[in-house]
Amino acid sequence: MARFLFCLAVALLTVQFTNGQATEPVYNYDETKVGTYILPNALINSKGKAVKTRAEWASRRTELRQLFAENVYGKTPKQAVRLRFQTTSVDSSALNGLAIRKLISIIFVDYPQLPPLDVLLYLPKGQRTVPVFLGLNFCGNHCVTTEAAIPLSTRWMVNGNDDTSLNNKATEKARGMQARRWPITTIIKRGYALATAYYGDLEPDHPTGWRMGIRSVLGASTPGDSTKADNWGAIGAWAWGMSRILDYLQTDPAIDAKRVISFGHSRIGKAAIWAGVQDDRFAAVIANESGESGAALSRRWYGETVERINTSFPHWFCARYKTYNKRVADLPVDQHELLALIAPRPLYVASADGDQWSDPKGEFLGAAYTEPVYALYGKVGLGTMTFPAVNQPIGQTVRYHDRTGKHDVMDYDWEQYLRFADELVR
Repeated sequence: MARFLFCLAVALLTVQFTNGQATEPVYNYDETKVGTYILPNALINSKGKAVKTRAEWASRRTELRQLFAENVYGKTPKQAVRLRFQTTSVDSSALNGLAIRKLISIIFVDYPQLPPLDVLLYLPKGQRTVPVFLGLNFCGNHCVTTEAAIPLSTRWMVNGNDDTSLNNKATEKARGMQARRWPITTIIKRGYALATAYYGDLEPDHPTGWRMGIRSVLGASTPGDSTKADNWGAIGAWAWGMSRILDYLQTDPAIDAKRVISFGHSRIGKAAIWAGVQDDRFAAVIANESGESGAALSRRWYGETVERINTSFPHWFCARYKTYNKRVADLPVDQHELLALIAPRPLYVASADGDQWSDPKGEFLGAAYTEPVYALYGKVGLGTMTFPAVNQPIGQTVRYHDRTGKHDVMDYDWEQYLRFADELVR
């Protein structure tokens, strides 16, 4: 173990990753062109002092979290928000009698102009205080299940090419459209609950979506102001909403609130990480193909870049992040440090070999370089710097796999996540 950590410390000074975005082609999928780069060391604080103890890490952790807030995701408002939890439906024989299904509206008491955050919760029948996977969905609660009793969301939706939404509203064709990503029956049979809500309840996913979401009223000198350099972006709003769902789960006697797993795919994978970083109540974090500004190292010039993500999705991050578009080397942080902020809690990072845009190797390295921080707690993270073959899960307290297939959530992923939860959360 000591030899591995020594080799890792040396590697941190010579790691291969991206550079030269201003002089190279816009996108790169060639490992030989990634270039060389020096990652910031999570265990060297802002004064240049080495962090050697858990107490010193606690201080460094606060420092790093602040740096990510100031430079990447924006500062999440700290003011308390009064919530009211209203259970609107209970079905004790859902999923053909397998589960209890609840619909809960989280109402923002002081902001009646905002729509509620509508939570869909499935619980195993006949069990007490179960652990739960908590994750936001992309297209409304009606899309994660074919159960007809789930009302169609009336919120803004992205218009698709398949009539699942028209005039930015969901249609009946959207029912169950992403049910494959949410194997609810399998999750319930393994003894876990599932809690989900539409991320658009918190903020519709477009540049002016803040006007209809929580950022319109919270956390800006001018409501919704996105010009202040460190105002929170949509990723921050979605992460904040996950914590509000956790607020509810702590009140439900059927839930073991000390075993809530933050889960997310793609952009919601970024939010799931940021939620877990800011809210220590999450027992573990799972980031499925979270890619650039999620688990993947930003300094690796491979696939999506900081500049590209800020151009395509200008509302996701704080304004200051855009100033690093062409000077990623000047960022005071990188994503391995974000993932290290999860320690000592379990972490799972996953990739797909058909999703090179998300940079699978960069996601792997983001997870691998958390090792020295987990070692402070006497824990082994991935335990290797060797990128695994596809469909070969690796790791201990930190896990990783790169499966075959495209950018998606597949049964293979859930098989690993359920095993991870069985071993590390229970």
